[in-house]
Amino acid sequence: MLTPEQIAETAASIAAMQEADGAIPWSPGEHTDAWNHVEGAMALLVGGQVDAAEAAYDWCARTQRPDGSWPMRIVGGEVEDASTESNMAAYIAVGVLHHWAIRRDRDFLERMWPVVRRALDLVVDLQLPFGGIAWSREWDADGPATINREALVAGSSSIYQALRCGVALADLMDEPQPEWELAGGRLGHALQDHRDRFLDKSVFSMDWYYPVLGGAVRGAAADTMIAAQWDTFVVDGLGIRCVSTNPWVTGAETCELVMALAAIGDSRAEEVFTDMQHLRTDQGDYFTGFVFPENVNWPVEQTTYTAAAMILAWDVLTGTTPGAGIMTGEGIGVDFEPIALECDCPSSDRFAGVSPGAR
Repeated sequence: MLTPEQIAETAASIAAMQEADGAIPWSPGEHTDAWNHVEGAMALLVGGQVDAAEAAYDWCARTQRPDGSWPMRIVGGEVEDASTESNMAAYIAVGVLHHWAIRRDRDFLERMWPVVRRALDLVVDLQLPFGGIAWSREWDADGPATINREALVAGSSSIYQALRCGVALADLMDEPQPEWELAGGRLGHALQDHRDRFLDKSVFSMDWYYPVLGGAVRGAAADTMIAAQWDTFVVDGLGIRCVSTNPWVTGAETCELVMALAAIGDSRAEEVFTDMQHLRTDQGDYFTGFVFPENVNWPVEQTTYTAAAMILAWDVLTGTTPGAGIMTGEGIGVDFEPIALECDCPSSDRFAGVSPGAR
């Protein structure tokens, strides 16, 4: 297990790549997206880089658009892709609750609450009839946006975690958000019982473990889910494949699996975490991945999101900060009852004709 000093070194490597306006790009000169940016902010806080973390959240508040979204790609302060992904908008709720768990800063919470509220209102508006969340929307400041009316397992699983965090924040602010609770219940049902209605991205490891990481699947179902694809994705001694068909392991996905395993009490979490440490450099940053049997790092740059995922996984394994419970779900304090509202499940009769606004 890495030492706190090594974690601080890695956090410093993320801060060194942070731009002057607070943005955390994938690597110097690359683009920033809101999801990986927030993940970076969380890791900075765990690693003791408080000022850098707060600058990152200030960036979120400044760059959020009126509809609650952020552009998909920002390079050097300029928008390169104005569309938005729903999970990128939602993840701010996870970051803000994580910050609260560690810092207990009421001023920060009150400053960021409107940002969270706008983001999750947008996400709930993108919920599809079967319960999944539409994965993206083309943004148009002057006219109606085009919604891509298909859902991704990984993205919707991340949104499930974000909705739980959002409801917890709403409780802290004494501003209940019943529509978020309804959306979370419907989304949980879809992720548990209707994964066939999501886009088929099963070659990607994220589709395998993310329902567990996001908290929608627990208990025996989670154990079964992890066991089903273990041999497909896990490469002993190296980490996990990003894509089942490619001989390429990636550090961020490996560390996310570590957190999913820890959340369900799977004792293999620490071993998998140790396996990915071959990606660490002498300076404490991390290569994105490793191609075998050629045994080369690819891409050649070190990425902030890989370093961030590693720090958060370390925190989960060591329990160093109260933020660790946000990543396993144990520290959120909110659970959703699965709700079948607009599908062909027998339980859907219980909510027939009930609109989100009525609950």
